[in-house]
Amino acid sequence: QVQLVESGGGLVQTGDSLRLSCATSGLTFTLYTMGWFRQTPGKEREFVARITGGGGSSSYADSVKGRFTIARDNAKKTVYLQMNTLKPDDTAVYYCAARPNYFLGEYSYWGQGTQVTVSS
Repeated sequence: QVQLVESGGGLVQTGDSLRLSCATSGLTFTLYTMGWFRQTPGKEREFVARITGGGGSSSYADSVKGRFTIARDNAKKTVYLQMNTLKPDDTAVYYCAARPNYFLGEYSYWGQGTQVTVSS
């Protein structure tokens, strides 16, 4: 059974930092590209960042480029999202997701989400 469990969300102020974690189980972790997405009420889910199974390639949404960093620890089967210089527009529920490497379709597995709230 595949599980993705996010943690690390919370309430912070503008300019603060947070690090989200997503612990996985039931996956051959290195065979999966891991992604972070976010969603606010009334809006579609938005891509934030992704990293390939070996960690050699990552990409970011323009809105977070230069402020957020995705990383993974394959020994711990965990992916992280370091978020710096947070803005109120970053307020959302953040989800991690997994899809097989080299597959460009929908992500196969999703976590339950963790709330990030940035106050002005």
